[in-house]
Amino acid sequence: MNGDLSPSNRETFLSHKFTHIVVGGGTAGLVVATRLSEDPNITVGILEAGAPAYNDPRITVPGKFGETLGTQYDWQFATTEQSGLGGRSLPWPRGRVLGGTSALNFMTWNRGCREDYDAWEELGNEGWGWDGLMPFFKKTENFHAPDAEHQKQHKSYYNKDFHGTGGPIETVYSAHYGASHQHWHETCNKLGINTNESHFSGSNIGCWTSLTGVTPDTRERSYAATAYYRPNAKRSNLVLLTEAFVKELVLEKEGEEWVAKGVKFTHGGEEHVVKTEGEIIISCGSVQSPQLLEVSGVGRPEVLKAAGIDVKVDSPKVGENLQEHMMTAMIVQVDDSVITPDELRSNPEAAKAADEEYALHRKGPRTAIPSSVVYIPFSHFIPSRELHALGSHLLAESKKDSNRSTPRDRILVDRLLADKNLGQIEYNFDTANYSPFFKGEPGKKYATMLMMLQYPFSQGSIHIPPMKDGKKATMDQKPIIDPKYYQGPGGEVDFKMMIACQEFADKICSTKPLADIIVARAYPPASPHDANTKFDFSDWIRESTITDWHPIGTCSMGGKDGIKGGVIDDRLRVYGVKGLRVADASIMPLHIAAHPQATIYGIGEKAASLIREDWEKARA
Repeated sequence: MNGDLSPSNRETFLSHKFTHIVVGGGTAGLVVATRLSEDPNITVGILEAGAPAYNDPRITVPGKFGETLGTQYDWQFATTEQSGLGGRSLPWPRGRVLGGTSALNFMTWNRGCREDYDAWEELGNEGWGWDGLMPFFKKTENFHAPDAEHQKQHKSYYNKDFHGTGGPIETVYSAHYGASHQHWHETCNKLGINTNESHFSGSNIGCWTSLTGVTPDTRERSYAATAYYRPNAKRSNLVLLTEAFVKELVLEKEGEEWVAKGVKFTHGGEEHVVKTEGEIIISCGSVQSPQLLEVSGVGRPEVLKAAGIDVKVDSPKVGENLQEHMMTAMIVQVDDSVITPDELRSNPEAAKAADEEYALHRKGPRTAIPSSVVYIPFSHFIPSRELHALGSHLLAESKKDSNRSTPRDRILVDRLLADKNLGQIEYNFDTANYSPFFKGEPGKKYATMLMMLQYPFSQGSIHIPPMKDGKKATMDQKPIIDPKYYQGPGGEVDFKMMIACQEFADKICSTKPLADIIVARAYPPASPHDANTKFDFSDWIRESTITDWHPIGTCSMGGKDGIKGGVIDDRLRVYGVKGLRVADASIMPLHIAAHPQATIYGIGEKAASLIREDWEKARA
């Protein structure tokens, strides 16, 4: 028996002889496992800590996005106290459910600019540029084109040459939009932001209506568990064990070489070891992939020794290079005539009506996802001389400390100096209150201007914690997540950019026709004095910045610098360990100007292709 194995079936799982084991049944992990199992000569075992949740409406219903955060489906991680945020610690949601974070995210489906991926290849990661990734981007997608009326009404433009058809993930434009979306494009156009009619073709700059990962007929979330795994669960060579908590990798020394031989895990209160005849693929995400490597003896010696772990492979970049999109949520009060999703949470009758409309017709507010998007470069509203001064300052600082100057940082500085047309900041507007800090007044309605920094200089780390009294760190302890928001010279640049970008966010909200439905800014509150006085957002930025839930880079590809620059090579093989690879968001060496889920699916597709290619070559 295979499929959704219960605790009573772990013996069946253990009885298999696996050629490959995938640790983590999340976004990329299920892609890798499912694609590998297309070869009948490969037998794949998947170990997933969460349970399946195919029928939970908090996951399946698009309009309920966000309701799973902080629940049993969330690992409920948190950052260390951040000095750059005034000492605040931020929650870091990650999916603990079959499908991983693809079951929790907000279903936004977009892609970065060509230059984002070409930068990965520039660092020395062959085949990871735009052209090398495009076939895998398209392979994952089954795009459903909107009709002419939908395009005209909602500006849902597209270029079919850059979309895939026949892939597992269903992508479609929303059937229902919030009241603000009808004003979005015209407002942005007035501010010199053009509508991008082909934002998947290598440039997402401009204003556009977002595509979503949703099935067109049932209007349910399309994600890794339902799109990749479930249709193929009956394959005899694709074997899943859920609620299996991985403790450690089994690494054995063969001569002078460490080899991945198996995985130690607990299930139903008992500890087990499963072996593989081939390879192990870690797909635990940017938080837990480095954590698993470290508890298994692969990482920075000082980190491992402090945690009581014997050093097997000195790999200095494990857990380093953490990059995250930083976000603010500015709240505005909107006109009473505007219908908002918040009403569905506070008004049982409205919620009942929306649920009935969804159940009967798959229409209405329960199908709506935030879709009003803008990506623009800083130069759209910041003078070039200011950007050049900031870039020059960073170059001067890097010369003082050669250890701090990296190819990654030089690419980021070049984007400031060269005034490239890249999406350095994202804006997303929706009629709901997304702020964890602002509590609205009864009877008033609100909307949110989300703002997300796309290419952060702030760079942090994720490591296992130090231990005392001879104890060893394990996967049971939550890792130390330290993004270092707004810290160091680069973090200072991030902070200055966020202030300037927030001023432009305020300008968007003050421009007609969007301004026609906005009563006033509510958070931060508008100045009760002179309306012409420039508002200082600096304190508010520091007090209200949150995570955008897009961490990457902690097991990144090393490129030209090898193990000194990363954790894996461009075929995703872990430096220093034979038979071990990583495939998830942690492999990305530089962040992209996009919500990452479509890219992570592409990473999974490319990873499976590389693994199968090497497997076939070894047996030729």
